Amino acid sequence: MYEILSKLPIVKQSRQGKVRDMYDLGETVLMVTSDRISAFDVVFPDPIPGKGIILNQIAAYVFKTTSHIVPNHFISDKTEDYPEEFQPYKDYLEGRSMLVQKLRMIPVECIVRGYISGSAWNEYSHSGTVGGEVMPSGLKENQKLPQPIFTPSVKITEGHDINISYQEMLNHMDKFIAEFLRDKSLALYDYGYNFLLPKGIILADTKFEFGTKEGEILLADEALTPDSSRFWDLEAYNSGKGPVSFDKQIVRDYLESIGWNKKPPAPHLPEEIIDKALAKYRQIRDIFLGEQSKQ
Repeated sequence: MYEILSKLPIVKQSRQGKVRDMYDLGETVLMVTSDRISAFDVVFPDPIPGKGIILNQIAAYVFKTTSHIVPNHFISDKTEDYPEEFQPYKDYLEGRSMLVQKLRMIPVECIVRGYISGSAWNEYSHSGTVGGEVMPSGLKENQKLPQPIFTPSVKITEGHDINISYQEMLNHMDKFIAEFLRDKSLALYDYGYNFLLPKGIILADTKFEFGTKEGEILLADEALTPDSSRFWDLEAYNSGKGPVSFDKQIVRDYLESIGWNKKPPAPHLPEEIIDKALAKYRQIRDIFLGEQSKQ
């Protein structure tokens, strides 16, 4: 479908990201979430059927419910609000797309961690730091941190993103912008954590992206989705079983188990892993949307 939509006269420019297809319409962008899955910054040949709709539903819900914390780029996820040139493709776009404001993206991933896991644990176990900042000694893997921390990374076009310290981030942008990104990211994490914890889910960490338009900084891309967050089962965590994830950790664990070198080309995913990942995505979607997810 990308080949068809990208050639519509209304589309000024188009781009395929790891998961999302972007159609530049001038002042706005039609963002379509595919079923592609990436892990360790590599896109896999096997899609997760229906994943794009789930991600889009969660992102739209979060954009609608967090605009009081920080404004965002969301305009509409109703296909009837899209330009008429897209109406013949309504069946494909329904549920997996949204019309957003066109922004100038800030090339920083704003990561907030409430627990020490993943690359943060790897760094800490080697150097006692996370994001270049010295952490308390004696922390255990997956332990809750004394307070959530902001650990940005810089986006590069090829390969893995690079973790940087907040001080390094200050060296690359105005202090006001850096403080805004940090403070709003922490506030969004708090929103997600407090929303999900009573529902039995721990938001272990998550990432946000921002852009600018006419001097205003807006939340963009996606927010609090299984592709951008680690969600853990609270009951399993409290019982000492370790994290039971509701995100693409199932895929990451499988890739670690087969010893993949985390470089292209990506291996094929077994059907069992695809099915398990999709089931987890659906579960977290239903927790976010409640009865709305059944509509």
